[in-house]
Amino acid sequence: MKIMTRRSLLILAGVGIAAAMLWMAVAALRPLPERSLTLATGPDGSAYAVFGKRYRDLLARQGVEVRLVATDGSIDNAKRLQDPGSGIDAAFVQAGTTPAVDESDLLSLGTLFYEPLWVFCRCEPRGIALHETLGTHVAIGPEGSASRALALRLMQLNRVGLDPLRLEGYSPDPAAEALLAGRIDTAIIDTAWESPAVQRLLADPSINLVSFPRAEAYVALLPFLSKVVLPMGVANLAGNRPPTDIVLIAPKASLVVRRDLHPALQYLLIDAATRIHGGPGIFNGPGAFPAPEMIDIPLSDEAQHMYRSGPSFLRRHLPFWLAELAQRLLLLIVPLLGVIYPVVRFAPDAWRWRQERRLRGMYRELRRIERGLREARDGTRRAEWLARLDDLEARAALTRLSDAFAAPFYELKQNIRFVQERYGQYMPAA
Repeated sequence: MKIMTRRSLLILAGVGIAAAMLWMAVAALRPLPERSLTLATGPDGSAYAVFGKRYRDLLARQGVEVRLVATDGSIDNAKRLQDPGSGIDAAFVQAGTTPAVDESDLLSLGTLFYEPLWVFCRCEPRGIALHETLGTHVAIGPEGSASRALALRLMQLNRVGLDPLRLEGYSPDPAAEALLAGRIDTAIIDTAWESPAVQRLLADPSINLVSFPRAEAYVALLPFLSKVVLPMGVANLAGNRPPTDIVLIAPKASLVVRRDLHPALQYLLIDAATRIHGGPGIFNGPGAFPAPEMIDIPLSDEAQHMYRSGPSFLRRHLPFWLAELAQRLLLLIVPLLGVIYPVVRFAPDAWRWRQERRLRGMYRELRRIERGLREARDGTRRAEWLARLDDLEARAALTRLSDAFAAPFYELKQNIRFVQERYGQYMPAA
């Protein structure tokens, strides 16, 4: 009983030590992500602002708070992401707006949607050159916006002189207000179809949308652009708005994160992106977005895994936080089992070998004592061997072995007594 109790205590101690080591490893690795992140969106009236609220709502269901930060647009977002002190974890960034900044700390989670360049004017669009429809008072977006950067680039390609123009840095909502009120001639807005400002301008019959008949040339010169077509009547079938198919040029928006953003939060953002952007759109069919495209910034490892294999088994079948904890624990438990299994597998054999070794050791000693007694030539030497025999008997009486070794152990004791009787030392009880 004492032996089994000691063995049980050793096992419990081993389990306790393993559990303590596992707990310390979990604490040291900080397996669970933060429960909040900060997402840079864009100005009021932009699609970024609209989508940011949808991301916030979806992640809130998973227990993650998304703090939205309004910005001037894509270029501003990329710069804030590059600044560790800005507190920005993720942002919408348009293709073609990041070559001027270092992307070593940025990772893409994929492209999300098209952002056409909308050129609205109070005019009758004519000709193929951009300057033929601009007028003189033009809103091109604020500093730090993709609208401004792309508008200026197109003017440069078309050799449009800026001196005659009065340029305004309006964001989408103020630009739409100014154009509808007649305070400006043209509003250039680079944003998605979902932008409220775009919807307001498309619905007004006094405002026209400029087509890009040379869209293929723009795409060839600026490879980050795509050619898309806005179908006739799609904004208002009853009013046939727009009155014709409109050819547009469109960069793609990506969801970009800092490299140190926890992979689990990256997964949640990709999952939200799939729910928000995965359906059919005005310019794309179902499943086209989000897409594993590396236009300016490399894809994160988490994104590559998600696009290639989808969510893990645990993420598909368990609540997010429980799946994350289980997944992280598995990373620790599997190697630990690789150590524990051989120990558990061979522990009984080791235990048996140790007890057999103790028995064999006492038998070897008994044989030496018997040989010594047989060969002793004087009384002094014989007494020494007999003292050793008495000591062996005392140690055998105090030895505790498991029940599996009861038979050989009793045989050992009988053999000790046999040697004692043979050489006149053992006195049986009366």
